[in-house]
Amino acid sequence: MELKKILQGIDGIKAKGNLDIDLDDITNDSRKVQKNSMFIAVKGFETDGHKYIKDAIEKGAKVIMVEEGEDIKELLNIEGITILMVPDTRKALAICSCNFYDNPSRKFTLVGVTGTKGKTTTTFMIKHMLEKQGRKVGLIGTIAIYINGKKLNDSARTTPESIELQKVFAEMVKQNVEVVVMEVSSQSLKYDRVYGCDFDIGVFTNLSEDHISPKEHPDMEDYFLSKTKLFDMCKIGFVNTDDINGGKLVRMHKCDTKTYGIDNGADLLAKDITITNSYADFRVKLGQKNERVKVGIPGRFSVYNSLAAISVAQKLNVEPEVIKEALEEVRVPGRSEMVDNKKDLNIMIDYAHSPESLENILSAVKEYTLGKVISVFGCGGDRDSGKRPIMGEISGRIADYTIITSDNPRTENPEKIVEQIEEGIKKTNGKYECIVDRKEAIRKAISMANKRDIIVLAGKGHEPYQEINHKTYPFDERKIVREIIEEMGK
Repeated sequence: MELKKILQGIDGIKAKGNLDIDLDDITNDSRKVQKNSMFIAVKGFETDGHKYIKDAIEKGAKVIMVEEGEDIKELLNIEGITILMVPDTRKALAICSCNFYDNPSRKFTLVGVTGTKGKTTTTFMIKHMLEKQGRKVGLIGTIAIYINGKKLNDSARTTPESIELQKVFAEMVKQNVEVVVMEVSSQSLKYDRVYGCDFDIGVFTNLSEDHISPKEHPDMEDYFLSKTKLFDMCKIGFVNTDDINGGKLVRMHKCDTKTYGIDNGADLLAKDITITNSYADFRVKLGQKNERVKVGIPGRFSVYNSLAAISVAQKLNVEPEVIKEALEEVRVPGRSEMVDNKKDLNIMIDYAHSPESLENILSAVKEYTLGKVISVFGCGGDRDSGKRPIMGEISGRIADYTIITSDNPRTENPEKIVEQIEEGIKKTNGKYECIVDRKEAIRKAISMANKRDIIVLAGKGHEPYQEINHKTYPFDERKIVREIIEEMGK
């Protein structure tokens, strides 16, 4: 593609060299540079792309893009290289990516879902409704990328980097996808991964304390403002009016906004809610009628997720009966997921990794469990440490027994993380113990449970790995549960 076409829409470019050239590729990863490509140097948390410019040139890059303020004296003397300087290389990467792949998001309906909790479940619900209606659907999110019902690959992050995202969008266009539903993380909004995307619909689920750390958001205000960027980019928004931040968001943004909720007045309201150990059902207006709807995922939070999905589905003309059938059928990996096992124990895997999500899931199972609620959880390393004692206190208050363990310690000492969680549980009368090895923690929970109890393995959810010191190790809790029970049987 012509370089000038790739650069369309970028303001404040300073250039040295030939702009009348064709390029075969663009990238911000020096390891992926090919001959006759453009390398865009982006500053990250752990590394700075500007350090790898020479590597990119040696691999055949013909165009180098740098950020204003960088010292490029050495580059100016290299023959045959075009140097571009822009105010913000992150934003420029997003614009170049859109242009390079011919702005694919303009060729389908794009639905973005943001919020602290509920993004994954809501996107899966929308996907299932649309597919039952006969629409061709793409999904991008925390668990995986799907195109027309087939899993393309597992996801490394909730929202891909802009160049990867546009490439996936282009593939979806190629496969005639009509609607793309994607989770939009606060990081992707803050760091312009989705800049230039043509969002038709935006959804706000909720906001609670999470992702507050030196490598993520400095405070809740920054976290909230990052989330709200989606509503500067979409044509219509659906907002949870029961979340205090939802009301703020509606007042802040000019896009056409509709609301959903349970407790406060909303455009789409759930009434007469019933929650059991295997489902939630409620009354809601579908089309012109008030209908009884059943969702096969228990918990009050499932009602909110359902309302968000129904809002989008009705906007996209999904029929009421299809909506009802889809909600009853849908299951989401790692979200209130029950693990079949030979002992017929109630073992639930859930992604709950924030104070509010842990409280939600433990409170939900407490309501219908005849025996003990056994909570097994830890907290991720290199993330908000302030939530650790809070989560310890929550589990100590709600669960009958808590086993504090490791999650993804990343570069932190897992024992220190466990100690910080323990500070919170000590404030309660809850029974607990600390077992840092997560597999052994799960083994202990299984050994003490009977068929009337429920074990909640919180935090890992769909993740089939554990992240320790920049390495990932296989850790699929479904397999581990079955292995432990098999060993016990012997």
